[in-house]
Amino acid sequence: MDYLAGNVQLVIAIFVNLIYIDPPYNTGNDFIYRDNFNIEKQDYYEDIGMFDDSGNRLFRNSYSNGRFHSDWCSMIYPRLMLARNLLSKDGVIFISIDDHELENLKNICDEIFGSENYQATISYVRKTSGKQDSSNFMKSTEYILVYSKTNEWKCKTLIADSNVTNRYNKQDLNGRKYRETDLRKTGAGDRREDRPQMWYPFYYNEEENILKVSDREDSALKKQGYIEIWPIKSDGSKGRWRWGFSTSKNNIELLVARIMPKYKDEKKYTVYEMDFIDKNGEVRTIKEHTCWDRKEFNSDNAMQEFKNLGFSNQLFPFPKSSSLMKHIVYLANIKNGIVLDFFSGSGSMAQGVMRLNAEDGENRKFIMVQLPESCTESSEAIKFGYNTICDIGKERIRRAGEIIKSENNILNNNLDVGFRVFKVDDSNMNNVYYSPSEYSQDILSILQSNIKDDRSDLDLLFGCLLEWGLPLSLPYNSEKIDGCTVHNYNNGDLVACFNENIPDSVIKHIAKKQPLRAVFRDGSFASSPAKINVGEIFKSLAPDTRVKVI
Repeated sequence: MDYLAGNVQLVIAIFVNLIYIDPPYNTGNDFIYRDNFNIEKQDYYEDIGMFDDSGNRLFRNSYSNGRFHSDWCSMIYPRLMLARNLLSKDGVIFISIDDHELENLKNICDEIFGSENYQATISYVRKTSGKQDSSNFMKSTEYILVYSKTNEWKCKTLIADSNVTNRYNKQDLNGRKYRETDLRKTGAGDRREDRPQMWYPFYYNEEENILKVSDREDSALKKQGYIEIWPIKSDGSKGRWRWGFSTSKNNIELLVARIMPKYKDEKKYTVYEMDFIDKNGEVRTIKEHTCWDRKEFNSDNAMQEFKNLGFSNQLFPFPKSSSLMKHIVYLANIKNGIVLDFFSGSGSMAQGVMRLNAEDGENRKFIMVQLPESCTESSEAIKFGYNTICDIGKERIRRAGEIIKSENNILNNNLDVGFRVFKVDDSNMNNVYYSPSEYSQDILSILQSNIKDDRSDLDLLFGCLLEWGLPLSLPYNSEKIDGCTVHNYNNGDLVACFNENIPDSVIKHIAKKQPLRAVFRDGSFASSPAKINVGEIFKSLAPDTRVKVI
């Protein structure tokens, strides 16, 4: 698993399958994401033409005009642009929001993702008791906007519950459950003229219980005593079937003739489809609704599960439900893909991903991104030793992972609940580019090493991984060879040693492993001949290894 803490714009160089974000809501209070998007009030009015020719302001600066929303919209817009670029072609984004910016967020997403990729606006009950705020209603619902990157994304369906399966109350001779659904089209577009090709007759022999279909009126069958059945609407007008003639002909064994209850005395027939619960051997599924009122999704349950992990309820004020996160990951319909949350907060999404992996055996990975926002000195977090929100999130993932493994009795299986923590920083390299006039005797000491003094071996190693585009979540180990530390990433994808004055024995040890890539630092060699000798050793022992000196 990956857990990244920092600015997502500088970290991610991969495609992800699902992005979930719960951005700061615009409640009128200040929020931490203070990007440089502010403009002076006078400039704003001039830009949008709010003054007449005499310089008089045309209307009052009320809550409803754009300036109130501009900071929040300017904050979220570039982040959503980045989100779209990070999504895979079949990727999807779920965005939590309340009603303050729902309309603006919808407009921004229509512009960035395209209105044709809008999937749904989900409303869910966040707080069953409602919020006592300044409005005339107690607000209990929040919203989740869903957009796909392209039309390639398909939402995963749900396994039907008993409310659905109980309708399948008939059985065929093989014991398969089914229900009968009227083949006549109802609702919009149910007239003959709407789909003329779907107006054709069936013929039914009552004595022999034989149903036939024809693309035209068949007088011969009528003479043989077959009853003619047309798609007549309940008001007596001409309607149409749901299936075209070819579909009905090819699936005639799935159709039965039944007397319409309304015309039982007149023995008027219509045609029903035998709708089996396990079509094509698959369990019956249904599409998800857009209104979620489930106890496990609300804020009370979210806080209770946070407390069940051993945290104080004062530690993090409004955690999201990991059950809600798990359900979102399920609907996203990804198996071994990557989930990204770049407003990760307490890490609820990470817990949801791990729990779903434990349930279905898949290997989804998560990337959680959070600014290292400092906790206030008087907060419960500081009392318990958590200096930043990131610290709370990391500890939650650790505790949740252990509980999930113990609950599922899979301590020794392949469920991965581990993660790595990264902090975004500037380059490992010193700025050694100076104009001639800037050089002095004092600057020579800086030029002795091109690597910053405060960088560790792991800083250099993972910096190389980013440069080479390698995933940051692969196995890693190190070993001591003749006093030097040799780092081995993913069993030979990259082997590195950053000690000074590396002896030939260590170079040969690395070369004999024949890694794909080998990395050293410039200061690892006492002289230019020593550096040249490294190239010769690799030419002899590992000619296919790409050697790099930083």
